[in-house]
Amino acid sequence: MEQTSKRQKQAKALRLVRKIHRWTGASLFVLFLFISITGLLLGWKKDSKGYLLPNTQKGSSAVATDWLPLAQLQDRAVFCIDSLNNQLAPSVDRMDVRPGKGIVKFTFKEHYHELQLDLSTGALLSFGKRRSDLLEQIHDGSIIDRQLGWSFFKLLYTTISGLALLTFTVTGFWLWYGPKRMRR
Repeated sequence: MEQTSKRQKQAKALRLVRKIHRWTGASLFVLFLFISITGLLLGWKKDSKGYLLPNTQKGSSAVATDWLPLAQLQDRAVFCIDSLNNQLAPSVDRMDVRPGKGIVKFTFKEHYHELQLDLSTGALLSFGKRRSDLLEQIHDGSIIDRQLGWSFFKLLYTTISGLALLTFTVTGFWLWYGPKRMRR
């Protein structure tokens, strides 16, 4: 009698775990679809032949004493972006210095473009669209914060995603292990 009661409790727990697993998956399907597709594309960004992320160019010198001051390079980047497309706002978001390549990449606050300048000469080496930045913002939910001027959606989005993944891991393990345990 005790064996049957124990088995019934295990079966009831397994049904509950299966229900949690199923409802979590069904309710977060779209979220996980976005995360998986964007994550896959982000994994390939450097191997996309310049489509998702412009290829990193090589400057004329990797020796730091040959380089122009960053302030001068930033002024050059602002001038270049205005010359190339005066519809794009010139407000710089980041300067990514690549010492081994002798270049600096400039990204901008209000659009997904990048300029690469030679650190020594200030010459424009590349101008391209950074589609990977948009994918990254979709992937982590910060695109909603950016579009609506919020500061909490990304935190909520990543918390829900992380907790759901943890729930799937635990319930998935239990759905695999539970029947094995019941057979013993």
